[in-house]
Amino acid sequence: MSMFDALPPLDAYHVVGEGQRPSVYAVSELANACLGAVGLEMARLIEVLGLAPGAPDVTVDQRLASLWFGYSFRPVGWEMPSLWDPIAGDYPCADGWIRLHTNLPHHRAAALSVLGCNADREGVAKAVLTWQGDALEAAVVGAGGVAAAMRSREEWLAHPQGAAVCQEPLVDWIKPRRVVLRARPEASAARPLMGVRVLDLTRVLAGPVSTRTLAGFGAEVLRIDPPDWDEPGVLQDISLGKRMARLNLRTEAGRAHLRALLAEADVLVHGFRPGALDNLGLDLATRDAIAPNRIEVTLNAYGWTGPWANRRGFDSLVQMSAGIADAGRGWAGAQKPTPLPVQALDHATGYMMAAAVLSALSAAARQEPVGVARLSLARTAEALVAIPKRLSGPKISTAEPCDFATCEEASGWGAGLRLSPAVKINGCEMGWDMPAQPSGTHPAQWNEPQT
Repeated sequence: MSMFDALPPLDAYHVVGEGQRPSVYAVSELANACLGAVGLEMARLIEVLGLAPGAPDVTVDQRLASLWFGYSFRPVGWEMPSLWDPIAGDYPCADGWIRLHTNLPHHRAAALSVLGCNADREGVAKAVLTWQGDALEAAVVGAGGVAAAMRSREEWLAHPQGAAVCQEPLVDWIKPRRVVLRARPEASAARPLMGVRVLDLTRVLAGPVSTRTLAGFGAEVLRIDPPDWDEPGVLQDISLGKRMARLNLRTEAGRAHLRALLAEADVLVHGFRPGALDNLGLDLATRDAIAPNRIEVTLNAYGWTGPWANRRGFDSLVQMSAGIADAGRGWAGAQKPTPLPVQALDHATGYMMAAAVLSALSAAARQEPVGVARLSLARTAEALVAIPKRLSGPKISTAEPCDFATCEEASGWGAGLRLSPAVKINGCEMGWDMPAQPSGTHPAQWNEPQT
């Protein structure tokens, strides 16, 4: 059986529920397919490990899948912090539109240094109007920031990066090798990933969605953040079920600690740009030497080939670059960029990363070679554009009380409600053993030493 490399056909899993995210593209269809992929790969793993007879059936709740592509957590009795920096957003420029992403302090500083203006929306808007979109994009990126000029689909496909991404596989498996899995007597059909150690070196959304998903099936996920790291309005959603620790990887002690953690990990999930791990002394050959039997899955923003392979990026920026925001503008009859109603590229990529981990575990259990899986937001965008829109029914925008689990979650910020799982597998239902917690809540160690 081949490794996971394509979204499953509609008849491979059951769909219940109704509704759809209103959009120019098939967002709810993509949500169904990505959650279906997770369920199918988990069912195959349960079968190959002999945890249950035969491959269990997989059911996706269409409404819940669409909602999980948005925000899964709702606070009770308190307010969530803002997701966005005050000057982040879309601005008209001399020849179109550009999006500035300034949530991280150094990205904000880079944009302001290029624009040479006050740190307020009025000043930024006035300065942006004096720039051509491509020139400002290049200047901000050159200064170490992140920005994306709005392109049409035709312009993106004609762009060297768009053309390169279209030639890449949805999931690129590289450097296959033999992987020997540890015995996990605690694993069961109900909690099939019990005993699996996942080292999470991801940020913001796509990567954390993948590891949150693995935690939902019983995996021990240890996320490592830099000192003083925070993602206001994001961690409440994606730290569910994880041990949240910090290490200073700028120090030799921090890097040595990370190598020790990697040596005992079964799965490594990371979102470093090409070469970044090498700079930490963890190139692929070193990772193979330290953890020869690990499963590894990684992602980047703009793809793994082409001139932008090393470019930083986020979902909202890729939507601008790849023509999605422009297509949405035409669909909505709007004058300004109209992105997808949710950060669907992040969520879809995250669920596909989780499916890739499960697929790799199955291949290893069958004693087949396992490669490193590489995904990207830009390649996921092409998958979304290719899906026909077929769903109708009620528009899905916000969750209703019936969409949440009945018990409150005691998160590290306060009580809240969490969406019910969107994918079910006979004999195995997702559930998380720990509430969402801030970075630095836990020590940078695994629960217990391996035997």
